[in-house]
Amino acid sequence: MTLPTPGSGTSTHTVTNQPPPLRGYDVFTEDAALREAVVRHVDPGLADEVTAELSELGRLAGSAEAQEWGVRANTHPPVLHTHDRYGHRVDEVSFDPAWHRLMERAVAAGLTAAWVRPAGQLRRSAAFLVWSQVEAGHGCPMSMTHSAVPALRAAPDLAAVWEPALTSRRYDPGLRPVAEKAGALAGMGMTEKHGGSDVRANTTRAEPLAEPGTYALTGHKWFCSAPMSDAFLVLAQAPGGLSCFLLPRVLPDGSRNAFRIQRLKDKLGNRANASSEVEFDGTTLAWLVGEEGRGVATIIGMVAATRLDCVTGSAAVMRQAVAQAVHHAAYREAFGGPLIDKPLMRNVLADLALESEAATTLAMRLAAAADAAASGDEGERMLLRLAVPAAKYWVTKRCTPLTAEALECLGGNGYVEESGMPRLLREAPLNSVWEGSGNVQALDLLRALRREPRALTAYLTEVGRAAGGDHRLDAAIKELLTQLADLDGIEAGARRLVERMALVLQGSLLVRYAPAPVADAFCASRLGGDWGGAFGTLPHTLDLAAVVERARPLPAGAA
Repeated sequence: MTLPTPGSGTSTHTVTNQPPPLRGYDVFTEDAALREAVVRHVDPGLADEVTAELSELGRLAGSAEAQEWGVRANTHPPVLHTHDRYGHRVDEVSFDPAWHRLMERAVAAGLTAAWVRPAGQLRRSAAFLVWSQVEAGHGCPMSMTHSAVPALRAAPDLAAVWEPALTSRRYDPGLRPVAEKAGALAGMGMTEKHGGSDVRANTTRAEPLAEPGTYALTGHKWFCSAPMSDAFLVLAQAPGGLSCFLLPRVLPDGSRNAFRIQRLKDKLGNRANASSEVEFDGTTLAWLVGEEGRGVATIIGMVAATRLDCVTGSAAVMRQAVAQAVHHAAYREAFGGPLIDKPLMRNVLADLALESEAATTLAMRLAAAADAAASGDEGERMLLRLAVPAAKYWVTKRCTPLTAEALECLGGNGYVEESGMPRLLREAPLNSVWEGSGNVQALDLLRALRREPRALTAYLTEVGRAAGGDHRLDAAIKELLTQLADLDGIEAGARRLVERMALVLQGSLLVRYAPAPVADAFCASRLGGDWGGAFGTLPHTLDLAAVVERARPLPAGAA
């Protein structure tokens, strides 16, 4: 046998049957569910402005340049520097330049400016969903800064100083007094090592100082978000009880506050973002926000806003995972044709697309409700009281299995870091534990049902708007009413109730707004039949091809 000689023309590395990278596309415009929701909920007079703005951001999010920023920010995670070369405490965290590019574009896109823009919550949530698909970690400081504003308004004098900087659309890193900055960021320190979500067990002390409204803090925070922020909202025990404080990194005279970063957390995912443990040593200065003893009530506005971001952030991870899976299946051939045309693969993709569209539709409805509530609509505020914990519970719970299934659609290629799917999978569980795990959300919803009957009225009014649109939805609402009629002893089964409330709300929105194949498939699987939660088990009689095609992103020039 004669062996080929080197250079004889035999090639072992001809690349065939590999999909092109999913880049060069408009992340906003190619997401039908998101695009339609924005147009549906925004004032018609703003629609052109808002969609043009989001499309510009979407094109950047779909570019090779922005995608490389996301890769670099995670490949080169933040580094803690506790001391300078001379031994002085500096407590600084350095980031890769890609992190700063991501932050700069996020701030410029208005991710911290919702409170000062018309339709601010809706356009910001849509932008958050688009831009988080590039890299999710920097969404943490964006969310913290955004959500700090309503809490700070409990202290008008502090808000007058800080709100213009926090809502600025200019990214200005570096530790300087807020008066010298074009823009500022905020973080949060609530939980302690012994308490977690039980913040009333916190032991950090706040001792009043001679200057009214100022306190010295002593204690430790087990999770402090975004430690290079300019200020933090923290909880501490004052003489009058658990209270909320604003803690700046740099004091008005330019000196550094005593803010000791003990270490950065080594996390499963979210590696581009710094999460830290910090200590206050009795010389840490903070200002009271709200009244002593009203810390939880003061900071609850921040928590509600960040919980909505958990829903939106999970919807972003889900959408990107589905986009990658559908894109791959459209180009990859196996067993004689494209994967996307194989009946069983089409079933899986359609099921994933349903979950993603339901999450996006719900997130945008809640954002629109937040805008209305901020304008004084009491019904929408009451709707949020139940819908936010229900959505936070369910959407964040569905993110991880969806992302794992989407990764599987790419086969072995999806298990390789270069595909981007492992990073999505590591990111997927975060929002289910951030700002209160599933049990916390379920208990919060039960508390609202018992204490605020108007919230249930608002919820039932919302889902009732789809009454008669689908018999399976009508039956699910009737069954839910039976469950809600008796809440005695329901705590052990609260998760099932919250899940059902989230599914009924999603189903009602899809029946009202989604194309018929999408609404039909959702109601048939999630509200009717014997759905067990596994993806790819939709009834084969549904129009699955239409559901999949709606979810397919098309890069420029693609057929």
